[in-house]
Amino acid sequence: MSEIQAKIKTFLSKFFGNHDLQQDEDIFASGFVNSMFAMQLVLFVEQEFKIAIENEDLEFENFRTINSIANLVERKSILTIHS
Repeated sequence: MSEIQAKIKTFLSKFFGNHDLQQDEDIFASGFVNSMFAMQLVLFVEQEFKIAIENEDLEFENFRTINSIANLVERKSILTIHS
C-alpha cells in the first residue's frame, strides 16, 4: 500500500468503523456513504494532497475505491508539478 493509499484508508476508516475497507472495495456500494460524506471526501483529498479537484474530476469512478482515489491524486499531482 502506498503512502497515498494509506492516508486515504485512514481517513475513510473514520466513517467505516470496524469495517476493514479493502483498496478495491466500492465505498458507495457499501451503504456507509451519503452526499455529505462525498463532499467531505473531496475536501479531504484537496487539502491532504494539495490538489484542486475540478468539476470534470467529480465522477463516481474517481472516488469509488481507495485505489481510484489514489490514482486521481497521482494524476492531479503530476499535472500540478508540471504546470
